[in-house]
Amino acid sequence: MNTLPTPATRPPHCSHGHAFDSGNPAAERGTRLVMWLTLGTMVVEITAGWWFNSMALLADGWHMSSHAVAIGLSALAYAMARRLAADPRFAFGTWKIEVLAGFSSALFLLGVAALMVVGSVERLLDPQPIRYAEAMAVGVLGLVVNLASAFILGGAHHGHDHGHAHAHEHHDHDGPGHHEDLNLRAAYLHVIADAATSVLAILALAGGWWLGWSWLDPVMGVVGAVLVAVWAKGLIAETGKVLLDREMDHPVVGEIREVITENAAAHGLRLTDLHVWRVGRGAWACALTLVTSDPALTADAVRQWLAVHEEIMHVTVELQRA
Repeated sequence: MNTLPTPATRPPHCSHGHAFDSGNPAAERGTRLVMWLTLGTMVVEITAGWWFNSMALLADGWHMSSHAVAIGLSALAYAMARRLAADPRFAFGTWKIEVLAGFSSALFLLGVAALMVVGSVERLLDPQPIRYAEAMAVGVLGLVVNLASAFILGGAHHGHDHGHAHAHEHHDHDGPGHHEDLNLRAAYLHVIADAATSVLAILALAGGWWLGWSWLDPVMGVVGAVLVAVWAKGLIAETGKVLLDREMDHPVVGEIREVITENAAAHGLRLTDLHVWRVGRGAWACALTLVTSDPALTADAVRQWLAVHEEIMHVTVELQRA
């Protein structure tokens, strides 16, 4: 058997003009703005929670602090990915800087959730009087800021997807989320989760104020902590999957196998090895080994077969002659 390693690489900056889908200026601006909004509200809520003796409000404030860090990481990741985009040491671009930021913020969230549980249990065991009216006013302020932040990030999210829809509308494989910005989605889900805990804090304060259920405030703190932990677990799984290249079950892998199968009979093909991994929001790289009985088959021909799936940005082919 004659083995002919034939690398066939499509240049990352010329095939489709978006360098592995890196960069999102609107999202970078939005995350910076939301970071400052979140930081300001965090200070107000933590101060008010301590002053008015509300565990739910304190929990919401500390929860918001985690989001301030996470959204700050998102903004930093965008800036670093943009500044290092031309660095040749990043073989497949700088997109995974954004994914790493999401993973780091999820780990931070788990720590904050643990602190929220500890604080809430302490208040259950040692109840303290709460100034409900003032605490509810601050809680409503936090909710308004969260909703405004979600609006800002949601606009950047939909604008980015809309732009890709025009660029790729003629060949969409995986539906609306195919070119989704994971870093922006992480920041967006942070503020949505924070809005949910703000609602819990307001409900807890209302129940304690009008019904005399003082225990509801720390209980809602625990509920909020559980929600944060569940959300953090999901983000760890999602970003970790990308960082560890554990995506061989993605539909694009099936599409590659389908292309090879369609041409197998005509060229005496057998696929013996396939590796597929993501290198951008909507960009993939693959390395495959084919055994063929066709002496005229070239790696360029295989690359042309796969070119119908434009999300496959980088292809390395090894042909083994049977």
